[in-house]
Amino acid sequence: MKKIILFLALIAAVSLQVKAQKGLKEGDKAPVFTGIDQNGKNVSLKEALKTHRSVVLFFYRGQWCPYCNKHIKELQDSLNLLSAKDAYVIGVTPETKENIDKTIKKTKAGFSIVQDKDDEIMKAYGVNFMMDEATFTKYKGYGIDLEANNGNNRHTLPVPATYIIDRSGKIKYVHFDPNYQKRASVQLLLSKL
Repeated sequence: MKKIILFLALIAAVSLQVKAQKGLKEGDKAPVFTGIDQNGKNVSLKEALKTHRSVVLFFYRGQWCPYCNKHIKELQDSLNLLSAKDAYVIGVTPETKENIDKTIKKTKAGFSIVQDKDDEIMKAYGVNFMMDEATFTKYKGYGIDLEANNGNNRHTLPVPATYIIDRSGKIKYVHFDPNYQKRASVQLLLSKL
């Protein structure tokens, strides 16, 4: 019971921290970015939109997050349906390549996952937040070491947002919820493609 109460307090603390973040809105121009995915492939939003009707861009916190893993697995399980609508899926995370590999092992993700080494993509999309020291310490008490997971000491995480970006580079759908337990369902994404 004590662990449940502590876990709920942790959720509340993180939710309060990210309320200031707004993310981008439908109709906004999507910031272009490039990165290297888990296979060493150069991933560019601009290039993906040249060859696909849309991009499903989502941000996740790390391989240690069960809600992230569940969402990634759901995206992977429905990748054929998303691809049939000519959507290209890109995941963005602050975690290291080694931890991205753990995410892939857990979820069987076959789409591009890009490490946001300097938090530039998260900042461009307005999903980044800095975890305060008290919350960082609580996470560490649960066995989650962000410094080891992300390979830096910035304590930055993304709000687990999802954006659908159309061929013109405009954001056509946004799921942005500071409650990291809530994610856009695949059915909802399919209906917006």
